[in-house]
Amino acid sequence: MQTVQVSLADRPYPIHIGPHLMGSADALKPFISGTTVAVVTNETLAPLFLKRVSDSARALGKQVVEIILPDGEAFKTAESLDTIYSVMLAAKCDRKTTILALGGGVIGDVAGYAAATYQRGIPFVQMPTTLLAQVDSSVGGKTAINHPLGKNMIGAFYQPQAVLSDTAALKSLPPREYASGLAEIIKHALIFDAPHLAELERDVDKLITRDDDTLARVIAHSCRIKADVVKRDERETLGIRALLNLGHTFGHAIETEMGYGAWMHGEAVAAGCVLAAELSQELGHISTADVTRVRALFTAVRLPIALPECDPRKLIAHMQRDKKNEGGAVTLVLLKRLGEAYLYRSVAEDRLLEFLQTRSAVADA
Repeated sequence: MQTVQVSLADRPYPIHIGPHLMGSADALKPFISGTTVAVVTNETLAPLFLKRVSDSARALGKQVVEIILPDGEAFKTAESLDTIYSVMLAAKCDRKTTILALGGGVIGDVAGYAAATYQRGIPFVQMPTTLLAQVDSSVGGKTAINHPLGKNMIGAFYQPQAVLSDTAALKSLPPREYASGLAEIIKHALIFDAPHLAELERDVDKLITRDDDTLARVIAHSCRIKADVVKRDERETLGIRALLNLGHTFGHAIETEMGYGAWMHGEAVAAGCVLAAELSQELGHISTADVTRVRALFTAVRLPIALPECDPRKLIAHMQRDKKNEGGAVTLVLLKRLGEAYLYRSVAEDRLLEFLQTRSAVADA
């Protein structure tokens, strides 16, 4: 097992990375203080992992409340949040109840937001079951639900007691979902670590085949990158943490326009990172060869690198609601060079429209 520490001033917490953690009562024990555990998962994961996690909590003498939500980004909603509240209230869960978020990014986000708001805040533990969640969404305390007008628009910063990342769970991921997680790993390297980007290019075949040693090393490295950013800018007030959104302004717009779940989050981020690289090249920051490297790496791990068929004006409308924006003007994360990102503020709408039109398969209406 590897451990990465998220060193926040008020309350540090560990990220434990290794096989078979979700069935380990010993791994869970330090992070549960009350008598009740509420395990939040979805209908796809429940048959695979729920009994294992519930049994480990019961082995510690805890009462277990099981909450099973529908599966998918389309259900990261106020209705799912209300389901969690209703089940916990009916079970008389108190303020010492610990929520275990057993699932991918959707479950982690909605269960984390439930923990942040149930009786004004209760403990929770992230137990991410997808690669994307293990390297990104479970780390750093961002919790949220979606709104029909925008992704992650309703939420809170709320840190977990711990993150228990069971690498054995990754063996069961469908190829498309596994590739989605690789998008966030590549994104971290593009923003902060050019040498690591070269390592990913070197080890791409091992990543595709899910080599155990390579995966453990890459997951820990990505977690260290994100943990360092969260330590420096937990609530995204200094502009440092916002850099983690490389590809996300484009990507969230794609997800919203196509309908939540049509594109996986990592797929949209991959296409968004390529768009960000192309715009960075047009602005004179990175070379054509750099853009070729970005495209090639995402292609190698079987991720999309182009916009879907959609109206660029509609994408811009979604981008104008992005949380990084100020005064309605779009802010993008772009690349000064591979391994160094920056915030490009107040992007002119006509400039953005022209850029997207050259890359869209939909003719201008």
